[in-house]
Amino acid sequence: MIRGFHHVAISTANLERALEFYRDLLGLKVVFEAGWPVGTEVADKITGLNGSSARWVVLTAGNAMIELFEYASPTPKQADPRRPVCDHGITHLCLDVKDVDAEYERLKAAGMTFHCPPQNLDSVVRTTYGRDPEGNVIELQEILQEETPFTLDLK
Repeated sequence: MIRGFHHVAISTANLERALEFYRDLLGLKVVFEAGWPVGTEVADKITGLNGSSARWVVLTAGNAMIELFEYASPTPKQADPRRPVCDHGITHLCLDVKDVDAEYERLKAAGMTFHCPPQNLDSVVRTTYGRDPEGNVIELQEILQEETPFTLDLK
């Protein structure tokens, strides 16, 4: 039985740069750091890779967690940092914020790129999409009313 959502994992070319973004800029808290060397059989089985080695960090914000992985081997392919959100795969990570406009201004001033300033979907949600250093899309979403966002009328 599925009990709920636990975490999302992101592969990065530079773990320190990713930590500067997720920990230092966004304010997530590090709860675990580890890694494994080449030859760790169980890691290769789980990942479906041969000769893998990586470092990883688990961060948390509220009731959600993010794992950041930096693989040393095998050599990863670089992702398209401007991959459109309509392409197949994970489209974005959404962060719940109290003041989307203030967070947008703070993160923009720190160098984060955004598709647009925050927009009202209706009277319930105000949101915008930006990009992390790898080009992954990060949504900043403010729930303006105590209603479920699944009832939005976007017409």
